[in-house]
Amino acid sequence: MKRARIAWAGAVHNAVEKDGQLELLTPAFAGRRVNFDDVVWLPPLAPVSRPRTILALGLNYADHAKELEFKPPVEPLAFLKGEASLIGHRAFTVRPDGVKFMHYECELAVVMGREAKNVKKATALDFVAGYTVANDYAIRDYLENWYRPNLRVKNRDTCTPLGPWLVDAADIPDPQALALKTTVNGQLTQQGQTNDMIFDVATLIEYFSAFMTLMPGDLILTGTPDGVVDCLPGDVVVTEIDGIGALLNTIASAQMGSGLTSRN
Repeated sequence: MKRARIAWAGAVHNAVEKDGQLELLTPAFAGRRVNFDDVVWLPPLAPVSRPRTILALGLNYADHAKELEFKPPVEPLAFLKGEASLIGHRAFTVRPDGVKFMHYECELAVVMGREAKNVKKATALDFVAGYTVANDYAIRDYLENWYRPNLRVKNRDTCTPLGPWLVDAADIPDPQALALKTTVNGQLTQQGQTNDMIFDVATLIEYFSAFMTLMPGDLILTGTPDGVVDCLPGDVVVTEIDGIGALLNTIASAQMGSGLTSRN
């Protein structure tokens, strides 16, 4: 099932996809259907509206590591992101003034469904609520070391679009068998397969849960394949994963971003 969080008619609602529309789950409007273009899309997290922890992987695809002229890591290279970086489908990402290289990263995002501590790889996927699409923008101007991405590279407000759907884990039996692609203004610029991850989803859950407790709603962004290019204000970027969805967002300048919330 494809689940969404939306703002409609002055309130936030949980909804599911039904026949090309959104069917509201809010008790007062249960069963009512609204069109995709009539809502504001929010990051599709559950059961919480905001994650306690957002973990992200660096260099988790060998071809991306090669693209950046690094050797593939021998253990997961992880960093943390702030929740203010999250925005929903069709929202605007602000490119800071004066930067020279800001690129998208299409990523499979894992949403945890249960508390996980000392989980073994064999049962790790049982702790997943579902999967969504993330775009983990990076601003290379601020990069000091790919092995320790600093906060300004990865934690800017609006720089992590997420959605549009949270797809139940039961509907994605093998998260390592998914195709990813990115288009910029309709032109294909990135494509890959999740089976090219260096550390797969189950391994990552085992790794993280060995030293920290993962809570329901926590996010793990699993890295990106090669094929990143600079994005400029006005560019429309679509990151897509087969079976999960196509996440659209638009780059705005700092001046354009003031007052913008979503693109319908």
